[in-house]
Amino acid sequence: MTISVTINGEPIAATVEPRLLVCDFLRDHLGLTGTHIGCEHGVCGACTVLVDGRTARSCLMFAAQLDGAEVETVEGLLLPDGELSPLQASFRDNHGLQCGFCTPGMLMTATELLRQDGRLDREGVREAISGNLCRCTGYETIVDAILTAGRDQAEETA
Repeated sequence: MTISVTINGEPIAATVEPRLLVCDFLRDHLGLTGTHIGCEHGVCGACTVLVDGRTARSCLMFAAQLDGAEVETVEGLLLPDGELSPLQASFRDNHGLQCGFCTPGMLMTATELLRQDGRLDREGVREAISGNLCRCTGYETIVDAILTAGRDQAEETA
């Protein structure tokens, strides 16, 4: 079937097999390899992307379901000049990157969180990322990174 979807602001028309998963569509058909495939059961959150502004597990969704949707991947977080977004820079500065496998999913979950509410607390951030597993178990630095990005965002909008 042919779908029309906007990926990171770019309109795309593609022919997809009915059972093609979104993660495979992004990685194998569009070359957007930043979205990682972890458990393939929607448990680890490594494949998290935003679909119409909401987090979605790309390993649990068919590409055919994207028809008419707007999808954001970790590649779309870069600023137009190619610099890291403030959230990405905060992950770097707070040592939240670690091995990097969970980072794309964490970033997309944090993006949704920051868009919903810039006033964050440690417990709220921990709850928000509870569906994203970090095998390095370095959650404290990830929480620090999200809190810092939220604080910076709140200061900019004040």
